[in-house]
Parts: sequence; structure tokens; C-alpha cells
Amino acid sequence: MEPSATAGAQMGVPTASGEPSPVPLDYEDEFLRYLWRDYLYPKPYEWVLIAAYVAVFLVALVGNTLVCLAVWRNHHMRTVTNYFIVNLSLADVLVTAICLPASLLVDITESWLFGHALCKVIPYLQAVSVSVAVLTLSFIALDRWYAICHPLLFKSTARRARGSILGIWAVSLAVMVPQAAVMECSSVLPELANRTRLFSVCDERWADDLYPKIYHSCFFIVTYLAPLGLMAVAYFQIFRKLWGRQIPGTTSALVRNWKRPSELEDQGQRLSTEPQPRARAFLAEVKQMRARRKTAKMLMVVLLVFALCYLPISVLNVLKRVFGMFRQASDREAVYACFTFSHWLVYANSAANPIIYNFLSGKFREQFKAGFSCCLPGLGPCGSLKVPSPRSSACHKSLSLQSRCSVSKVSEHVVLTSVTTVLP
Repeated sequence: MEPSATAGAQMGVPTASGEPSPVPLDYEDEFLRYLWRDYLYPKPYEWVLIAAYVAVFLVALVGNTLVCLAVWRNHHMRTVTNYFIVNLSLADVLVTAICLPASLLVDITESWLFGHALCKVIPYLQAVSVSVAVLTLSFIALDRWYAICHPLLFKSTARRARGSILGIWAVSLAVMVPQAAVMECSSVLPELANRTRLFSVCDERWADDLYPKIYHSCFFIVTYLAPLGLMAVAYFQIFRKLWGRQIPGTTSALVRNWKRPSELEDQGQRLSTEPQPRARAFLAEVKQMRARRKTAKMLMVVLLVFALCYLPISVLNVLKRVFGMFRQASDREAVYACFTFSHWLVYANSAANPIIYNFLSGKFREQFKAGFSCCLPGLGPCGSLKVPSPRSSACHKSLSLQSRCSVSKVSEHVVLTSVTTVLP
């Protein structure tokens, strides 16, 4: 889709022979109108891309804002894991509000329209958000690994979590400075530089061809490959611990001899109305295991979605910056479509996280409903974002497989009776 030499001659700019055309420069305005009408105006499939970007923009902003409000307005949700989730949401809000609109315009117009200063700021903030997201997910995995696999080695606290979050932002802001330093804005058609910003590009400018290969290789390893590998190992050990019938701190005999309610009914054993203290302690640990399983499942899904959404752009950047591909691509439209879709996937990850919390976390789901009820009539009474009453908090903290408190109490009674029958 390069402008033709004929159009260049009409503008009175140098042609292929190197001689300027005698045609007056008044034709520049006509040429610019031609560019907008036949080159820059969105095509039908690009309108679909615009709609997809708008949907991601709205879902990401609203969803991540609700995540932050839910934790801020409810003291019982201010856990170490939720602090890190809020930090992840803040990074998603940053990249959505600042970087998404610019990325959409660049993908549609193939031009950088924001000047030299923002050419350094916007890519820098996007790189910072990627670093913050990766480090936050890594700290979440490390925190869960210590809490579940080695609970006596390290004690997580809210104060340490807040300190870790400040460290994450400080490190991310520092290590991504080279990204801002190498970004430069230039024009593909210098003859039009004084008339329009169309066909301006914001790209990296390195002193030597070796530097971008080293930088982007390290960037891929440090911000994608190595963290995901370590997190995969951590969650594998967490999975073995939580789904291996071995609860930390629980006597293995109790776990081995624990009978399900269906087994008790088959044996005709009666329910006991007053379980023993050891049975109550075991029930508390069973509840803790269920809560940890649900949290670990949600975090594993968040990590998996992050890995899938960032995989295409990570691979394409390595192929382009390290191996020099796509410079003389024969099918330019296919390359353009791949990069455009990979850019959209990065922002779609920001919108996917609140959706994951909604489906896999009952506490976040209730807070999302309460938040929407304040804005949309007919969804329930507003004001439920406040701290719930002690009775409702007890129901939320039961963390049983059932969602209602009445069903939860029946389940507790059955489990207590099951444990009582195997105790000496």
C-alpha cells in the first residue's frame, strides 16, 4: 500500500529519476485527500477490529476498576493475594487507558500521530505494564508456593505485600528506561513532513544492529520465558499438594481414613450431633483446603490466559527484532493482520482478568453484582459494596462447595459426622 510514483509526481516532489516535477505544489492537498479516501479510511474488516478494541476498552476499564473498588471497600477482602490482584488491575488500567487508543490508531492508519514526546512515553509505559504484570504474577505464585508447600519457612503479611508492590513498580520503571531511550519518530515521506503526520512511524533506533538482538532476546527471556517457567513449576507443586489429599499440618491418618458421606450412608452409620474437638479442627482444615483450591484454580487460569495472550506478540517481536524477518515480506497483508491481532490479544488479556475473577471467585462475583446494582436499576439494592454484616461474612468465610449458607451448614454437619466416625 505504498503511495505511487505518479502521485508523488503530482505533488511536485522528487520522482524516481531524482528530478522534481514541474507540477505546482497545490496538488498536495488533492494527494492528501486521496490518501485519506483510498488508503487511510478504515476498510470493512478494520471496522470489526475497531469494535473489538472498543469492547476490550470498556470491559477492561470497568472490570478492573470494580476489582480495585471491591478490595478497597471491603476489609475482609484485603488479603495478600488480593493486594497483588489489585496491583495487576492497576497495570491493566494503565495500559488500557493510555496505550490502547494509540495502538488502535497506529494499527488502522499505519501512522504515528502523537509526536516525538509520546513516541517515547507510550511504548515505555506499555513495557512497564508488561513488567509489572509479570512480576506481580510471579510474586503471587511465590506467595502461594510458600503458603501451601512450605508454610513454616515464610509468613506473608499485608505490609510485606505492599512493600513488594512498590518494589515491583520501582524495578519496572527502572529496567524499561532503554525502551524509551531508543524510540524515535520519523516520516516515511519526508516531503509531507511539514504538511501532515501521516506516514510517520515511531520505531526503535539503535546504534548497531547487534544491540536490538541482544535487548529483545533478553526481554523475551526475562519478561516471558523464565517467569512463566518458574511459575509453572511452582503451580505444579501447589497442584500436587492441594489435590494430593495431603493438607499441610493435618495428620495423614485422618486424611487416609476420612470417609465420604455416601460411604457412611452405605454402611448405615448414624449421624452424630456433637462432633469431637479433633473433628472440628479437621473440618477447619478441610475448609482451608477448599478455599486454597479455589484460589489456586483461579490463579492458574489467570496465568494460563496471560501466557496465551502474550505468546503471539512475544514470538513475533523475536522474529522481527532478533532474526530480521518481515522486512521484505511477500504477503504484507498477512503480516499486518498477524501483528494487529497480536496487539489486540495483549489488551484482551486486561479485559479477561476481571471475567476470570467473576466466574472463579464468589467474593469478587458478589462485589461485581453490587457494583453494577449501583449503576443499573433492577439488579438489586445499591450500597452492598460496604462491609457485610458479621452473619453474611461468616457465610462467605465458610468456603464450602455450596453457595448458600443453609446448604453449607448441612454439608458441615455431614462432614463433621464423617470425621467423627473415624476418630478413636
